[in-house]
Amino acid sequence: MAEEANQPRQFRAEVCKVLRILTNSLYTNREIFLRELISNASDALDKLRYRMNRGESPCETDLPLEIRISMDKVAKTLTITDTGQGMTAEELAENLGTIAKSGSEEFLADLAAAKDGDTQEGVDSEDNQSKGEDAANIIGRFGVGFYSVFMVGSKVAVTSRPAFGDATQAHVWTSDGLGTYTVEPDGAADLKRGTSVKIWLKDDASEFLEKYRLESVIRKHSAFVPFPVFVDDSQVNTQPALWREPKFSITQEQYNGFYKAVTYDAKDPLDVLHISSDAPVQFHALLFTPDNAQEFFGAERDAWGLDLYASRVLIQHHNQELLPEYLAFLKGVVDTEDLPLNISRETLQENMVLRKINQVLVKQMLSHLEKLAKDDTAKYEQFWKLHGRIFKLGYNDFTNRERISALMRFNSSAMTDAEALTSLDAYMERAPQGQKTFWYVVAPNREAARLNPHMERFRRKGLEVLWLYEPVDEFVMDGLGKYKDWEFKSVEMAADDALDSFSDKEQPAHESVAPLSDEERGTFDKLLEKMKEILGDKVKEVRVSHRLADSAAVLVSPDGSMSSSMEKLLKVMRKDDTLPVKVLEVNRDHPLLRNLLRMYQANAEDSMLAHMTQCLFDASLLLDGYLKDPQELAQRSGKLLENAAAWYAEVKKL
Repeated sequence: MAEEANQPRQFRAEVCKVLRILTNSLYTNREIFLRELISNASDALDKLRYRMNRGESPCETDLPLEIRISMDKVAKTLTITDTGQGMTAEELAENLGTIAKSGSEEFLADLAAAKDGDTQEGVDSEDNQSKGEDAANIIGRFGVGFYSVFMVGSKVAVTSRPAFGDATQAHVWTSDGLGTYTVEPDGAADLKRGTSVKIWLKDDASEFLEKYRLESVIRKHSAFVPFPVFVDDSQVNTQPALWREPKFSITQEQYNGFYKAVTYDAKDPLDVLHISSDAPVQFHALLFTPDNAQEFFGAERDAWGLDLYASRVLIQHHNQELLPEYLAFLKGVVDTEDLPLNISRETLQENMVLRKINQVLVKQMLSHLEKLAKDDTAKYEQFWKLHGRIFKLGYNDFTNRERISALMRFNSSAMTDAEALTSLDAYMERAPQGQKTFWYVVAPNREAARLNPHMERFRRKGLEVLWLYEPVDEFVMDGLGKYKDWEFKSVEMAADDALDSFSDKEQPAHESVAPLSDEERGTFDKLLEKMKEILGDKVKEVRVSHRLADSAAVLVSPDGSMSSSMEKLLKVMRKDDTLPVKVLEVNRDHPLLRNLLRMYQANAEDSMLAHMTQCLFDASLLLDGYLKDPQELAQRSGKLLENAAAWYAEVKKL
């Protein structure tokens, strides 16, 4: 008994339960059944074409290689017919009557064995390679896809007539998916060659009797199978798998047509990159750069990625593992036979292949952009204006940071044209000797950047400043850290002596103002104390500025660790709308401050002094982007205008 217990035994299976699992649990979407049947038909046609290329002659040689789908709404049947190599009665029983028996897998195994034999016998390797390419489109592997038909069908009849050999009799395989099947001759079949799958649809699957529904499924999953697919005599897959074609044979018009077909964009693409890679992984790809800006920071945040195909069959729409986020603007397809799929071909078993494809795509795209920036400046600047907002997110790609930094473009104070852009390398070439810092200012627009008080001493020194208009830009600069040993620094963070080594290129507007005497300096310090008393907790300190030339005042961070734009961004993220307590720096050579000094000397408690100090603070808040109560500013400004008009009329004796 012990010896008998140790004997190997075979697993037993409840066929009905296995079929139920395949039918109801393997696939997440039941429209997949049509993809599987079309894939099987495509394999049958590929096998026929392969054998014909080897010199074998099938029956009915005039029949076109095609797939046809028809519906009978009265009988509630759907029929998918191909003109492929067909099956004998024995093959019907073996391939359809044995779960997980793949005829395609066996075909490829026989092909591989034949190749090995030919190689050993010294047959030319190029001939072997061409034979392999003939069979490269074989899709089926697992031998279970056919059974997805029972998701929508209560009964299925598969009629097949072989294309080769003497057995020209058609046979029909019939099953209700409950565990049994029959195979018998079909003398009445008008099938000349190939296979016809007839499905009696369940009541809840009547949607697949509608032509528009079938066409939708085909366009989604099987639009690029290498044989024409007809639905009621109308070909659905009219667009070829362009990524499989040699680049030199494709016109720009074909690229444009393909792009519009897969994206539904009315405009031609701005640019296209066609990739065919053999190492480290074999794949084909078509990457298109749209000629319109893409929005990825709102509701469509996750609506990006490439369409992933395996042997021309769609596996995943908007796959985001193929591209980093900073290339999310790209549209297109990737097709590979090296993809490790699960049995349903709906999800991936592992991501190693995708990671390798990702690396190749990034490398190729960056090289393509570098060439475009060098050879076609106008087109590259158009690309940047459309997609630079996304592309600059590559600052966190440590591996490619240097290349990405070189591809970035900015508006700057050196540009007389509001639309002109500069690269970091061009900025470095224009910089004076001794400069080792990329200076930048963040502002909502060009005019705001020009009027930023922190720009004044840079303008006086003739130093170029990059003007950044996007909220994310300061994160980009912080993330980049350095480029070719040059640091990135906000003009607000410039120390008092940061620009001392550079000579002045122009004089400030108030250079001719007489310096204060020692006594006046002491009084001015008391004025600053009075201004702090007037403003109270609104400011941390009021002090003399060493950064202003033309403006009267500016707000600065007390510790100098964070720019105002970064501070505002962080407050928005934290949903904090409180006003920051900053230092108010004033320009003591400005006429406004000199007049305030005279008012203070005359009467330190003059209400107009308090009124004008508040207005000065409000104006500084406004420039800093923090003004919360414009009504108070308007009221105070109105009062000042009223007084100014009265004084003017009195002086002019109007």
